[in-house]
Amino acid sequence: MTSAPCRNCIRRDQQIAELRAQVERLTQLLEEQRRAGKRQAAPFAKGPPKDEPKKPGRKPGKDYGTKAYREPPEHIDETYEAPLPDVCPDCGGPVEETHIDLQYQVEIPRKPIHRQFNVHIGCCKGCQRRVQGRHPLQTSDALGAAAAQLGPDAQAAVVELNKQGGMAHGKISRLLKSLFGIRLTRGGSVHVVLRSARRCEPVYAAICESVAQSPWVVLDETGWRVGGHGAWLHTLVGSEATAYVVDPTRSGAVAERLLGLDYDGTMIHDGWSPYDNFLHAQHQQCLRHLLNRCDGLLETATRGAARFPRLIGELLRSALALRDQHAAGQLSSHGLAVCRGRLITDLFDAIFSWKRTPANDRLAQHLWNHLDQLLTFLKFPGLDATNWRAELAIRFGVILRKVWGGSRTWVGARAQAVLMSVWRTSSQNDLNALDLLSSVLRRPPTPISLPP
Repeated sequence: MTSAPCRNCIRRDQQIAELRAQVERLTQLLEEQRRAGKRQAAPFAKGPPKDEPKKPGRKPGKDYGTKAYREPPEHIDETYEAPLPDVCPDCGGPVEETHIDLQYQVEIPRKPIHRQFNVHIGCCKGCQRRVQGRHPLQTSDALGAAAAQLGPDAQAAVVELNKQGGMAHGKISRLLKSLFGIRLTRGGSVHVVLRSARRCEPVYAAICESVAQSPWVVLDETGWRVGGHGAWLHTLVGSEATAYVVDPTRSGAVAERLLGLDYDGTMIHDGWSPYDNFLHAQHQQCLRHLLNRCDGLLETATRGAARFPRLIGELLRSALALRDQHAAGQLSSHGLAVCRGRLITDLFDAIFSWKRTPANDRLAQHLWNHLDQLLTFLKFPGLDATNWRAELAIRFGVILRKVWGGSRTWVGARAQAVLMSVWRTSSQNDLNALDLLSSVLRRPPTPISLPP
């Protein structure tokens, strides 16, 4: 006769079964990550399709949205007639005209404009110094072997194709030749970009100053490459401007140099520790990063270990719901302040509860160290709860990094930061970056002392 198993044996067998299931799940996740890292298209892979995907295209009825419609041009350069045929193309009978309708077409000019500048040169009667004339459309005073140049709009187009279109200099050369018959070497395209960046240094300095004076700044950073060596692309987004900086390190020295340690605005970031050095500033931790961290813990947590990250995630989502209710007018400012105080108390209680795992302890320690930085967006309604602005601004830099891996030289890295800042700030203020760069290139160059 066999005896019944004891309680300890039953508990042991249950724990063994749970651990085996956890090992299998983690092994499967690890194997999927290994396979994804070996595929060339892994960064762009989206995984298997959904079983019941949404129907593509716009929704019918009132949810269709604004229909695409191209407005007729305000100015007509050319007018052509599209006459009726003499006979019907189907039966051959006579055709009678009933009315005339209009169709519009926009076309790009394929023929380039060749300009000649008769540069008048003279000599000062007083100091005997050579004096040279300059036309507003000129971008350089070079003569002789360097007299044949690209115009300001063409140079701005090269920068647009390289820094925004992500095109390599060889492809830019082929495009200009095939579309417009303009011959430009790859080296010439590189010089156009570097020269444009040098001329935009005063604009870049003004952008950095605008970011430093902004009432709030959203920060983020990502990896970069310079000459094959590791570097970092820093992004600082202000209310009216965005500044990019390529630096050899990820340290907080970049933010300290641009903003100054006495910056007293609001900093929205992902909780990176060097930002804590800004003692005079208000801080807002990115809730999206914290929610992702909770979700990551829940993927591998079992039984009681899942209680803490699940509770933290619920509290943070409740904070976002309160923000939405206040924005919709469903919650008063006093009610928002009361709810914020209750949330802080609930977070305090959750942080000092039993965690069960070291990973939960680390999350609790991070939350405790930055408890006063979690709900700043409820204290100042209208403030972002995440660093999505910096994530969005840095996204194109990530795409360029995937295309050509970074910069070859630190001079090129500086040009990358300057021109990306000019283009992003122009878009932020609804300005045309091509027109801005073209006007900058037409100004007489001024000597600039570049930072080390």
